[in-house]
Amino acid sequence: MTPTILLSAGEASGDLHGAALARALLRRWPDARLYGLGGPLMQEAGVDLLAHTDELAVMGFAEVAKHLPFFIRLMRRVQRSLAARRPVLVVPIDYPGFNLRLARRARARGIPVLYYIAPQVWAWHRSRMPQLARSADRLAVILPFEAELFRAAGADARFVGHPLLDLPGPHGTRAGFLEQLGLSPADPVLALFPGSRAQEVARHLRLFERAAELVRKARPGVQPVIAAGGSVPTSAYRDTAFPFVTDAWELLHHADAALVKSGTSTLQAALTDTPLVVAYRMHPISFALARRLVRVPHIALANLIAGERIAEELIQDAATPESLAAAVLPLLPGGAAREDARAALARVRHRLIPASDGATVAERVVALAAELIA
Repeated sequence: MTPTILLSAGEASGDLHGAALARALLRRWPDARLYGLGGPLMQEAGVDLLAHTDELAVMGFAEVAKHLPFFIRLMRRVQRSLAARRPVLVVPIDYPGFNLRLARRARARGIPVLYYIAPQVWAWHRSRMPQLARSADRLAVILPFEAELFRAAGADARFVGHPLLDLPGPHGTRAGFLEQLGLSPADPVLALFPGSRAQEVARHLRLFERAAELVRKARPGVQPVIAAGGSVPTSAYRDTAFPFVTDAWELLHHADAALVKSGTSTLQAALTDTPLVVAYRMHPISFALARRLVRVPHIALANLIAGERIAEELIQDAATPESLAAAVLPLLPGGAAREDARAALARVRHRLIPASDGATVAERVVALAAELIA
């Protein structure tokens, strides 16, 4: 069997998990032809890209509106590929604005759709849950509470575990990692995660730097390190006051606390036992619309999984250097809130693991794919 499969990821986290899935698909079907949307990791894993995440990583209502002509042209191009390449399966990976439309168009052509990492419409647009159920033959969900929610909306949803569980541990020692940066292994490390998109970095980087400076003023030994994430060019970090690294996962393994923009990084922190503070700023118009649409008690995934506020959330105008620094300081070694935070993160880690079957998350998704194209 030589299947052609379309994979569609629009941002850095989707590229990471899409690459793992691509490798698992090629282990199952070595001659498979994989193509679609993604980033450098998916390309390296063997996916022929129609568009790159550098072009796709746009977030927020106002920001997306500016790029609408580009996305209309891209959808037309992808639709033409459905007719020309005749994929036997379409696998959208998160990225709801584009991928929900892709799923509908593929299903209308009779192409099976396996939606991996279902978009979080339960948070901001519950009316789309039945629509997603109609647009996808199966949902591979990665958060433990999602399967029940989507099944109630009529979807065939399966909890496959969170793909971050499959990432390898640190490559080296903490001492070696910090010595490469010219830092002391004996002093605490504060990881700064301003985002994986250019617009997120523009809104968060200076804010996080100023907060870190206040932390250092209160705790002079603290060593801030910036995670240069996603498709943002490293040139965006050249004028920063602190060292930066491109391996965010490695950084979290060696950090003592983290200041993180809301998103997948909050779960990365949970899985590496790194107490965190969550912040997010967006365009004022996008924020005003989000306040009307979002219907969840927390914005951080770690808090949603925990079912309680285990990490402080500071959003929009509440996210100031002073407020962020004040929230970080108790999480550092010797801080009053550190051990309670770590115990709460352990509970989150436990809930992310499905019943053990010896398979990786990507292998569970491939098994679902095999059922749909058998």
